[in-house]
Amino acid sequence: MTLPNPLATAEEIHTHLVDQLNLALRRPGMFGGEPALRVLLDHLLFVERQPGAFTQQQRDWEDRRLWSAAGVTGAFRDLMPGQNYEYCMASVYAEFAQQRGWLKPDGVLAEEAYEALKGRVRRWAREDRTWADVTAEFGAPSVLFGGNNPLYGKTLGYLSKDPKQPMVVFHLWNGSEPGTESWPPEHEQPLLLAVRFGEGPFRRSFTFTPEGERRKPTTAERCLPKQPVRT
Repeated sequence: MTLPNPLATAEEIHTHLVDQLNLALRRPGMFGGEPALRVLLDHLLFVERQPGAFTQQQRDWEDRRLWSAAGVTGAFRDLMPGQNYEYCMASVYAEFAQQRGWLKPDGVLAEEAYEALKGRVRRWAREDRTWADVTAEFGAPSVLFGGNNPLYGKTLGYLSKDPKQPMVVFHLWNGSEPGTESWPPEHEQPLLLAVRFGEGPFRRSFTFTPEGERRKPTTAERCLPKQPVRT
């Protein structure tokens, strides 16, 4: 049978998948969450003829305690409140995409600015901060995981021009207090819970703000069914 149009080339397929991955990283809930990211990665690695690359990455995440029976998402459940996992999880997959050359950031920091950020951000994050504080201090992020609506949580990633340097990640939350259904949330700006970067053990890569320490989930909260993520 003769097809009416020729099939897309491997290069065109690869470009399409990279574009879809970048969209899914920024709005994972709209694409199906972590399983959808896994499918996109599997397809890209198949096209690049390196299907085993993610298995090696998974082993590295396991060694760092960044992988669980619930994938990367599960690693955040003891640390982030209010089902605020998806953007956290997406930032980890974005780091893998960065290493593979797939990530398309909105901008990158000059070397001096990146080193200055990395050198002082842990100390800076020991006080309570908001989304507006982060962007006023460090500028627009290289990647915004989530939308621009301040009523919702999000994650901000800052990148160096050197792709080998780790992403500096700011995890922000907004929502209702535990046990309440109020909307909109009482906070006008998302609250910074933690800064994360580095390639060592997962939990050691975090610096929590006082607000982040207060809002770590209890055992009961970790067992609550997942609620839909608003965007």
